[in-house]
Amino acid sequence: MIGISPVSVSHYLVVGAVLFVTGAVCMATKRNALGILMGVELVINGANLNFIAFGSKYLRAESLGLDGQLIALFVIVLAAAETAVALAIALNFYNNHATIDVDQASELKG
Repeated sequence: MIGISPVSVSHYLVVGAVLFVTGAVCMATKRNALGILMGVELVINGANLNFIAFGSKYLRAESLGLDGQLIALFVIVLAAAETAVALAIALNFYNNHATIDVDQASELKG
């Protein structure tokens, strides 16, 4: 029988890194504004998972272990506000251009 190792902090860090890279690739390759927003959310979720893993009691036994969870909660609140603003911008852009293709946003250049 193969020995099964328990799930450790490094496993969470690998999953968080995979989420982060997947989100970065999604943001770089999508032309649709909603696809880009989904990539941003994947990046934020990957970062949150890493915050929680770094705040684990297995890394620092002398703390309460809530550091990562509190930072992740703060990031989730900011992500909710960012999503509301980004969706409002996407809806306004759709009303003006009848598309949400970000390549059509040439008039937004400064």
